[in-house]
Amino acid sequence: MLKIRGKRGFTLIEVMVVLAILAIMAAISIPNFRQYIMQRRLNGAARQVMSDFMSARMTAVSQNRKVKIFFFSNHQYTICDDADNNGTVSNGEGTVQTRDVQNDYPGVTFTATVDPVFNLNGTANGTTISLTNPAGTRTVSLATTGRAVIQ
Repeated sequence: MLKIRGKRGFTLIEVMVVLAILAIMAAISIPNFRQYIMQRRLNGAARQVMSDFMSARMTAVSQNRKVKIFFFSNHQYTICDDADNNGTVSNGEGTVQTRDVQNDYPGVTFTATVDPVFNLNGTANGTTISLTNPAGTRTVSLATTGRAVIQ
């Protein structure tokens, strides 16, 4: 006579119950996850702008020429330097780097009060950049000492 030692595996009802529990948990967590992703995009864009400020400042000091950042739309800006050393920076002059924050951080836009200019000694004209998306607002402040801070 053949003896069965015990059942192995899961029944169809047990698998269905587990899938129902996972579906309920996913439905609860997805809205929070979307908010988290939007907040990460906003913070990432603020860090990119601050990083470009600091890079422009280092370029101004190391190359001994003025560097200016031109904000020409609500999501794009250009970094230019004073290649002809006449004391002013024109849009498109010198080494030109164009950044679009929406390439890496979709949905983030910004407004700038003034286009910042970094002087030969690293100082700058103070400005404030406000970055926004549906998750909120972050501000990148540039002091006259050239120091950038995210608030």
